[in-house]
Amino acid sequence: MTQLQQNLSIYLERRVLTLFALGFSSGLPLLLVFGTLSFWLREAGVSRTSIGFFSWVALAYGVKWLWSPLVDRLPLPWLSRKMGRRRSWMLFSQLTIMAALAGMAFSDPTTQLVSLALFALAVAFASATQDIVIDAYRIEAAPERLQGALAAAYMTGYRLAMIMAGAGALAIAAWAGSDLGYDPVGWKVAYLCMMGFMLVGVITCLLLHEPEVDLAAQQQAQAEHKQALMERGWPRPAAALLAFLKSAVVAPFAEFFQRFGWQALLILALIACYRISDVVMGVMANPFYVDMGFSKSEIATVTKVYGVIMTLVGAAVGGLLVMRFGTLRILMLGAVLAASTNLLFALMSQLGADLLLLTLIISLDNLSAGIATAAFITYLSSLTNVAFSATQYALFSSVMMLLPKFIAGFSGIMVDSYGYATFFIGTAAIGMPVLLLIHLVTRLHPPAK
Repeated sequence: MTQLQQNLSIYLERRVLTLFALGFSSGLPLLLVFGTLSFWLREAGVSRTSIGFFSWVALAYGVKWLWSPLVDRLPLPWLSRKMGRRRSWMLFSQLTIMAALAGMAFSDPTTQLVSLALFALAVAFASATQDIVIDAYRIEAAPERLQGALAAAYMTGYRLAMIMAGAGALAIAAWAGSDLGYDPVGWKVAYLCMMGFMLVGVITCLLLHEPEVDLAAQQQAQAEHKQALMERGWPRPAAALLAFLKSAVVAPFAEFFQRFGWQALLILALIACYRISDVVMGVMANPFYVDMGFSKSEIATVTKVYGVIMTLVGAAVGGLLVMRFGTLRILMLGAVLAASTNLLFALMSQLGADLLLLTLIISLDNLSAGIATAAFITYLSSLTNVAFSATQYALFSSVMMLLPKFIAGFSGIMVDSYGYATFFIGTAAIGMPVLLLIHLVTRLHPPAK
C-alpha cells in the first residue's frame, strides 16, 4: 500500500464516516431557516423588511453558549440513562428539529407568518443544540491523530446537506409546485422531504457508541466545592446548585480569560466581526436573485450546487495556504476576499440578470468564503482548551454569528431605502475593520500561528 493510499484509508475509518453523517444532520437545518426560507418568503410576497427581521431566528446559533454548559453536563430524564449524555441530547435535538420542520411545512407565510416564525425559531434552537452536542462528540470520540480527518468528514457532510437544503429544497418545491411563481404545495412538500432527510442523523445517533470520557476529576472538584459550601452553612440543594454552576458554567469561561487576560476581549471582537460581510449580505442574496428574475432551477444549479462545490474547493485551498503561510496571514486574506467579492454583486445589480455573470460571481464568492472558513476554523481551534472544548467552542462559534446575525436583521430596510447596489457596497465596507483587528491580534502575538 502506497503512502497516499494509507493517508486516504483513514477516511474509511468508522468514526470518520460517522462524522460525515453527523455533519449532514448538522448542516441540513441552517439554510431551512436562513437562505431557503428567505427565498420562500420573498416568493410568497413577504416584504424585504420582514424577511430581514425574520433572519433573527438564526440568532439562536449566536447565543448557544448560554445553554451549552447545560447540554454538556445536565442529563435528560430517562434518555440519558439509556443512551448516555451525548447521544441522548443528540437524539432529542434531532427529533425536535423534525417536528418543527413539519410545523413549518404546514404554515403558509401568506396567512400564518407568525406560526411559521415560531416553528423556524424552534428549528434554530434545536439545531444549535445539536451543533453543541456534535462538536463535543467529535472532540471526545477519537484521539488527536484522527481529529483532522473527523473535521474534514464533518465539513463535507455539512456542505452536502447545504446542497440538499438549498438546491434540493428549491428543486423539490419547483417539481411539486411551480418553477416560477408562488405555490404553497411545493414548499410544503419540500420541507416535509427535508424533515425526512433528518433521519440520517437519527439513525446514525442510534447506531453510534457513546464516547468514553473520564469525568472523575470534574466530579471530584464539583463535590469538593459543594462540601466547602455546606461547611460554610449553605443548605445542601443550594450548595449542589452553586457547585454545578461553577464547574459547568464559570470554569470554562474563566479559564479563557485567565489564559489571555485583556487580549481576550480583542480576540472576541475579531471572532464577532470576522464573518460580518458575508452573513449580512447573505440574507438578501436570495431575494436579490428573485428580484433579478432568475428561476428556481437557475438559482439551484448555480448558487446551491456549483457554489457549495466551490466552497469546498476554497476550503481545501485555504487549508494548504494555512499550512504554507500560517493562520493569521490567510485569515487576513480571507477577510479581504470576503468583503471585496460583495462588490461584484453590486456590479450585477447594475448590469442586469446574466446567468454567466452570476456563475462567475458565485464561483469567486464561494471560493473566497471557503478560504476564509478554513483559516477561521483553524484559528478558533487554536484558541480552545481541550479541557473545556465543548463549552469554549460553543462560545466562539456563538460569538462568531451573534453580531452579524443581528445586523443582518436590518438588511431589508437597507435595500428598501437605498437599493441593492448601495447595500452590497455597504456590506463590503463593514468588513474593513476586521483587517485592523487581525493586525492588532498579530502585533500582540497570540498563541495561534
